[in-house]
Amino acid sequence: MNHKHTINIRGEIMDLVTPKVMGIVNLTPDSFYEGSRRQKENEVLKLVEKMLSDGVDIIDVGGYSSRPGASDVSETEELSRTVDAIVQIKKEFPDSVLSIDTFRSNVAREAVSAGADLVNDISAGHLDDQMMSTVAELNVPYIAMHMRGTPQNMKANTDYDDLMKEVMSYFSHVIELSNQLGIKDLIIDPGFGFAKTIEQNYYLLNHLEHFRWLDRPILVGLSRKSMIYKPLHLTADKALNGTIALNTVALVKGAGILRVHDVKEAVETVKLMNQLG
Repeated sequence: MNHKHTINIRGEIMDLVTPKVMGIVNLTPDSFYEGSRRQKENEVLKLVEKMLSDGVDIIDVGGYSSRPGASDVSETEELSRTVDAIVQIKKEFPDSVLSIDTFRSNVAREAVSAGADLVNDISAGHLDDQMMSTVAELNVPYIAMHMRGTPQNMKANTDYDDLMKEVMSYFSHVIELSNQLGIKDLIIDPGFGFAKTIEQNYYLLNHLEHFRWLDRPILVGLSRKSMIYKPLHLTADKALNGTIALNTVALVKGAGILRVHDVKEAVETVKLMNQLG
């Protein structure tokens, strides 16, 4: 179970036996957590520098807010937000590992050309039928997330007959296609908060260990989401304690990558979990 513990990043092997931390850099004006938004170049570089000093392993750069009901963004706008930022980050921090958070194959191609090392796709190829073949051609690791519909309508797509069975089936098809296309490193993301109710999110988290049967690394993105702050009657900016608690559960159940806004706290969580052996 879950024998796949490494990914190849431009010839360097990243070992996920020790879970890694992915820091979020949102180059958007409307991401759900205001504290993660950065649009000016100096602000972006300052945030990246802090994340690197806090021990981040991967930095996830995105120019399209995928929060529920977010406004659509044109491909041109997404490219203008992300490509120059990636160039500047790589110029300033050449050893940083960058992921491009996009569901568009052309954005993925341009971002990788600019220096991105992985592609993180919230739609697992379902919003752009050229995405997976493009990733195979680019020969970079691919993070495929479970979602139904689009960020604009996903809240209306939460009717499942059998949630776990349907999500597992979804990933089985993604794995099959990735194998056919020759994608060497596939990471799966259950998609907490995407086309799922709060109860469904907790069900998936409680059964996260079942995803180990897919024999692929698991990425978990819980950071400051409504599944944390709504039950606690808080807001996203007050949801750090809850994030740490649920990230700990995710690590116990097999997460190989934590995608977070708060790098230092996540790195400390991983270090303490490693003390358990």
